[in-house]
Amino acid sequence: MQRRVGVVEAFDGGSGLGTIVDDAGVRYPFHCVELADGTRTIEVGTSVGFTVDSRFGRREATAIVG
Repeated sequence: MQRRVGVVEAFDGGSGLGTIVDDAGVRYPFHCVELADGTRTIEVGTSVGFTVDSRFGRREATAIVG
């Protein structure tokens, strides 16, 4: 899988759900379990590297490294 770069656009710590926008402006949802450091939280505006995987019929950010 190809690594991509982007920025965390939104993150809700209560639900663990967030969105990353890549350099092309494409948005990818993610869940906090995909944060590689295991912290389960990330700040909006953080630059990240990630891969994209298809899950449940949609493309999501996975293996997120900030």
